[in-house]
Amino acid sequence: MFHVPRIQLKIVRCVKKLTIVFLAFGKYNPLPKEAALGIRHVQCVMLFFAMLLAFGMRVNMSMAIVAMTDSTMENTFDWSMQIQSVILSSFFWGYVVLQVPGGLLADKVGGSLLISISIGANSIISLILPTAAVYGGWYAVCACRVLQGLAQGFVYPSMHNLIGKWVPLEEKSRLGTFIYAGAQLGTAVMLMSAGFLADYWGWSAIFYFIGTCGVVWTVIYFFIGAGEPQDSKLISEEEKLYIQTSLGQVGGKKTLPVPWLSILTSMPFISLIIVHCCQNWGFWTLMTEMPSYMSQVLGVNIKANGVLSATPYVVMYILSFPAGFISDYALGKGWVSTTAARKISNSIGYVGPAIALIGLAYVPAGNVGLAVGILSAVVGLNAGHFTGFMLVHLDMAPNFAGTMLGITNAIANCISIIAPLAAGAIIKDETDATEWRKIFYLASFIYIIGNTIFLIFGTSIRQAWNEPKTEKNIENNNDADKTEKVV
Repeated sequence: MFHVPRIQLKIVRCVKKLTIVFLAFGKYNPLPKEAALGIRHVQCVMLFFAMLLAFGMRVNMSMAIVAMTDSTMENTFDWSMQIQSVILSSFFWGYVVLQVPGGLLADKVGGSLLISISIGANSIISLILPTAAVYGGWYAVCACRVLQGLAQGFVYPSMHNLIGKWVPLEEKSRLGTFIYAGAQLGTAVMLMSAGFLADYWGWSAIFYFIGTCGVVWTVIYFFIGAGEPQDSKLISEEEKLYIQTSLGQVGGKKTLPVPWLSILTSMPFISLIIVHCCQNWGFWTLMTEMPSYMSQVLGVNIKANGVLSATPYVVMYILSFPAGFISDYALGKGWVSTTAARKISNSIGYVGPAIALIGLAYVPAGNVGLAVGILSAVVGLNAGHFTGFMLVHLDMAPNFAGTMLGITNAIANCISIIAPLAAGAIIKDETDATEWRKIFYLASFIYIIGNTIFLIFGTSIRQAWNEPKTEKNIENNNDADKTEKVV
């Protein structure tokens, strides 16, 4: 018989070691003694890997479909560009359904259970998908992707809820960025490894690899994961008090009714919906179509395709860290308000890619180095959105961050369905660089529109409807003022 607490402690020690290098950068933003390496960092590392795996399973089809339709490889399929576009978009058919319910559930029952269900279910479906494709064709593949999308509907609402419960205000930009950057590393690792996996063991290995990794994560998180500090048996009282004091949560949980009318009629919140939609259009246009662009226009083989397609996301992953540290440092020094910091970050993440996409539209066909360099600038600079509009949900109303992100993500991911379908409709000849130019122009225009609306209407000021009126007092108002200066 094994002893569960001993296993938990061993796992915690291993995960803590993974955080040391990252947290060493904390010397640029000194924190009090009680804010040293702790269980909250273990939680953040586990959530980082959850994002890595979630996006790995989300994007693996972008590379896999190239191998699955390559007539020079074994066990492939004769799917048209339109069918491929349908398969690529099918994930989002399910994904949008549980965004709002996921946000409500995350705020009600906590995010740890939901994120476990999400990663666990996606892993099992990934292991089943190759067999489903062989016997059920593209209809079965779409069904599997819809189910994966349904399960991943919990990911972002759960993450926002868990960050809101575990991460102190003074560390929000840094640790929040660290967690969400897992998405970019997962994208890069999956795109990079998929080409080699497909080349050596066939396209089915892409799904078996990521599915197995997801099962391992789920087992580990079962032992050490927790929805909030009060639920963890491993956290010290000192660290728990530090987190709760920073977040104004001393005294335990609060169950509050969702102020639907106030949320849905809030112009700052509506601006979050719009800017999130624009982010998804640009990001998922490139994500789903980049491997095809690499193959058809730049003429790279499957192994090189994976590496080159992954390069921009490696750049985005790397740039996300200085973005988080700089934002925390500037706010800690009082150089800018929280609202200004978020808008500056978001502008870098949107205007930079918009300009770079125009340059990409004029890259000569076959010039692989220049195209990859510009794509790296497009995707890399987009890291600014992590410390831009993404954190504004938490700034405005931390009590309803999961619900708010569920709403914005649900609407934004309708765009994720449309973007690859639109690309399939616009591109008549996928080997023609001028056809791809239309796609890049459109994404550039959408980035500019989204950021402009966010600059006008967005705000990080704590909203009055974050707390019921009967519970408001002078202390709440002081906390709101503090959030605007410190978050």
